[in-house]
Amino acid sequence: MPPRGERAAAPAAGARRPAAPGAVRDDRAAAGPRRPDRAPAGPHRGDRRGPQGPARRRAAAPAAAPTPSPRHVEAEKPVGEVKVSEGITVKDLSERMDRKAKDVIKRLFLEKGIMATINHALDLETARWVVEAFGGTAQQVDMAEEAIAEATPAEAEAAEQLVSRPPVVTIMGHVDHGKTSLLDAIRATRVAEREAGGITQHIGAYKVRQMREGTEREIVFLDTPGHEAFTLMRARGARVTDIVVLVVAADDGVMPQTLESINHAKAAGVPLVVAVNKIDKANANPERVLQQLAERNVLVEQYGGETVAVQVSAKAKIGLDQLLDMILLVADMAELKSNPARPASGTVLEAKLDRARGPVATILVQNGTLKVGDVFVVGSALGRVRALADERDRRLTEAGPSTPVVVMGLDGVPAAGDLFQVFPDEAKARQIANYRLAKQQEEDAARRMKLPTLETLASRIQEGEVHELPIVVKADVQGSVEVLRKSLEDLSTTEVVVKVIHAGTGAISETDILLASASGAIVVGFNVRPERGVGDIAKREGVDIRLHTVIYNVTDEIKQAMLNTLSPVEKEVFLGRAEVRQVFRVAKVGTIAGCYVVEGTVRRDAKVRLLRDNVVVHEGRIDSLRRFKDDAKEVKTGFECGIGLERYQDLKPGDEIEAFTIELSKRESLEIPKAD
Repeated sequence: MPPRGERAAAPAAGARRPAAPGAVRDDRAAAGPRRPDRAPAGPHRGDRRGPQGPARRRAAAPAAAPTPSPRHVEAEKPVGEVKVSEGITVKDLSERMDRKAKDVIKRLFLEKGIMATINHALDLETARWVVEAFGGTAQQVDMAEEAIAEATPAEAEAAEQLVSRPPVVTIMGHVDHGKTSLLDAIRATRVAEREAGGITQHIGAYKVRQMREGTEREIVFLDTPGHEAFTLMRARGARVTDIVVLVVAADDGVMPQTLESINHAKAAGVPLVVAVNKIDKANANPERVLQQLAERNVLVEQYGGETVAVQVSAKAKIGLDQLLDMILLVADMAELKSNPARPASGTVLEAKLDRARGPVATILVQNGTLKVGDVFVVGSALGRVRALADERDRRLTEAGPSTPVVVMGLDGVPAAGDLFQVFPDEAKARQIANYRLAKQQEEDAARRMKLPTLETLASRIQEGEVHELPIVVKADVQGSVEVLRKSLEDLSTTEVVVKVIHAGTGAISETDILLASASGAIVVGFNVRPERGVGDIAKREGVDIRLHTVIYNVTDEIKQAMLNTLSPVEKEVFLGRAEVRQVFRVAKVGTIAGCYVVEGTVRRDAKVRLLRDNVVVHEGRIDSLRRFKDDAKEVKTGFECGIGLERYQDLKPGDEIEAFTIELSKRESLEIPKAD
């Protein structure tokens, strides 16, 4: 065995020498060159961080800039131009701006104080503010048109989809000039007999057929009321019509409502066809009618103009075919077209609450095709077409352009003149309807806040500021409600303000009576009656119910009710006149005028004027009236008396004392009385 020293032989060249116990190994130099990718050690053992601060940045190789995430790039895009509409939700607006909904909600809360959710509907002003706050530009668009454009395929909007449609004709003219009778003769049915007073009370829409050049053509007639109280309904008829047939009686000529009809047609840019009616009467003078029209800038073809004029007789059925041919000729010249492939849109002609069928509306389809099952929005009401019926109550499965149709399936009674629109997307339709309903409720609440309470109303009447006559209006159809509201509110004067606090369709209910009782209002019912038991409630509450079937009688009765709220008229009544012949000054009494009554009677309780050279120098009351030493109640003509005036001593011989009294009389007119 070799000795211990020999076994501990020196290691071969290049071999690592084992470290002695407790010694620090220092063989880094022998390990060869240091790897270039390894950073030098720090000041402490085991520290691999290397130099800090600028030294490290100089030593480190330049690294490539981090690539931002795609989401980060999108968030930095400019907002640009954003389409906004009434009722747009926070979610839709944030998606159009390409921003997070939570950022929009946060900004609304911090800067506008609005606690919103993603489904919160914004009004147009707030939506514009949000877009501008995020650096964009808002572009206003119609909510319904936008929804239709999104849901309608492009091929449905092509020009080749347009087809000819029947003309929509409105019959206008003065009352009793034969409008309904003319339409009745055309349709060969009786309509006027069902109208109260022989006057059309609300719009009817009817479709007739006429042969022209071997082809059967259709014409849609709207019968608008002719009485002047229905100017609003007649104007609505002119907005939905293509041609206006102006009916003028040959024995009566141009009347005020004839001129109104001409103005409505001109304002709507609708061509006129003049129908000179009642030519079968003995005193008919059609030429005089044409001359009167020419004086009103309505030149017919006989006078070198462009307006077509036809002489007809509704009673004798003369010239009806010629009138229909002229209507179709004018329609051909206008090239009336529509697109039946679009979702249906139109206008509400009339609406009412039917006891058996619920809310029903007469709709004139102006574009597209309305089908059973379609979801629609009309005003603030949402519905689905449950059934369709024509003017003869025949069930239909669909209705094309220029078709008047009765629609069932509404959840409320719309207003006459509201726009009717079908939506392919039910969710979008519900959003629009809910937004419109919320806006309507806000407007109604704001209107109710303006109504005075009984306390403020009483104080204002005592102070003589204003008198108000609150009214509750109930009618059979919505069109009559509109006209009644406008006609009654137009009666307001500076002294009496008519306030329609509630207006609706249907029978007079207990709620209407309680509202009228709390507000001190009169209930006006037009073509409706109170529900069972409501009459007894009205008697118990002291509410006055006025029922009418002819609308223009309502205003006369309300005028009388308004007169009762007015303060009576003060009227001066002359009593007599006395001459001052001598003046006496009595101690502890004052100045007494010795007078001679030259006219009438001077009474102790009368008011007097003191005239000096025919100029009023004082007006007051008599303090004392005596004959010799006795007090007198009155002194007649030809007698002498002593007169002392209350709080006035400057009396002179030659003055005249005129006695008079003030009588209160009931106001005869709403006009402010003139001073005498």
